[in-house]
Amino acid sequence: MPTYSFTAMDSSGKEQTGTVEASSQGAAISIIKEQGMFPTRVEDQTVAAKAAKKAGKKTPAKGKAANKSAMNMEIRLPSFMSRVKPKQLMTYTRQLATLINAGLPLMRSLQVILRQEKHPQLRKATAEIVEGIQTGSTFAEALSQHPRIFNRLYVNMVKAGELGGVMDVVLERLAEFMEKAQRIRNKVVSAMVYPLVVLAMAVGIVSFLMIYIIPRFEQIFDDLLGEGGLPPLTQFVMNMSDMIANRTLPLLIGIVALVFLVKLAGKTKPGRYVVDFMKLRMPIFGVLLSKTAIARFTRTLGTLMTSGVPVLQALNIVRDTSGNEVIARAVTTIHDSVKEGENMAPPIMASGVFPPMVVSMVEVGEETGELPEMLMKIADNYDDEVDNTVAGLTSVIEPLLIVFLAVVVGTIVIALFLPLIAIIGQIGQ
Repeated sequence: MPTYSFTAMDSSGKEQTGTVEASSQGAAISIIKEQGMFPTRVEDQTVAAKAAKKAGKKTPAKGKAANKSAMNMEIRLPSFMSRVKPKQLMTYTRQLATLINAGLPLMRSLQVILRQEKHPQLRKATAEIVEGIQTGSTFAEALSQHPRIFNRLYVNMVKAGELGGVMDVVLERLAEFMEKAQRIRNKVVSAMVYPLVVLAMAVGIVSFLMIYIIPRFEQIFDDLLGEGGLPPLTQFVMNMSDMIANRTLPLLIGIVALVFLVKLAGKTKPGRYVVDFMKLRMPIFGVLLSKTAIARFTRTLGTLMTSGVPVLQALNIVRDTSGNEVIARAVTTIHDSVKEGENMAPPIMASGVFPPMVVSMVEVGEETGELPEMLMKIADNYDDEVDNTVAGLTSVIEPLLIVFLAVVVGTIVIALFLPLIAIIGQIGQ
């Protein structure tokens, strides 16, 4: 019967190592769990020894290092499969906040999360966080070792919670912050689904008419009208059909090249600033993106300040997590002004990014000493405005797309009927 070596966490959170004999790896895991431990690594000693021996033959001078490498081999999933989504991190944070709020110690709460977590990346990160805390690191320091999962906002809020002894409150705020951000994102996405479906159908119908139907009519008209010529509208539609049918590939290449150039420009700071500036100035959608960016800025800053993060540090975090280069530059200006001893309201107004209402409420918050609470109220207000804007855009875009489709199809139909009228007239004569 094979022998399996294992590393596991016992009920007190300490790491234990040992060996068990079992018919399979699954059976070994069951035996370890029956002993009241949670396994974090289970390996067949025979397989591990063969791998170590093979590695030792390849690199005899580094046999010990090779053996260690073979013992720690792991299967890595592709990045798109292992990436932790915001919704998964939100659920993780909410569970941890609930456990700590119920009175469980941090280590015990993390072990409970570790037992039930299904996502491989989060489970691995949690095991390493537990190990880091056991070796003397703080919770925030352990989280900072996984920047792809826990960003600066998350780590700094946890750090403030540790210093203030209010970890449960901070985690609750983090969970609420992520839930509200996810809710806004879902509303925007769901509101755009129907217009995009209608637009895709319109493009498909028009492409079908232009590529397959109109060329057949063109042949008929050439045979019947001869040198009589086509009406201007019909000739225009025929030309458009010819361009779409015969120049589709260059057109697609041009669109792909344009998208690629925009993406490439977005990799540089000046290019990213231009792209983000154009996004905020777009007709119809620019207002929605602007309100969403302002809501994100005020909620992030308010959440950090409420949690006890110093204002300058909070502004740096907001700048790095803003997601918009125009907002980030404005926050940099605000940070520099506050660092020089100024109030926050004047540089906010001077940036030209934020509307007067935001400036007024920030000014009132500074005068009353309740700036974090005022920032959260601004965020709630703009969240409501985003909801109303999304509803308004949906109600406007849907009929506009339907009218657009009707006008395009109607124009094609009229263009095809005009030559028929001329042909009927010739036959009558």
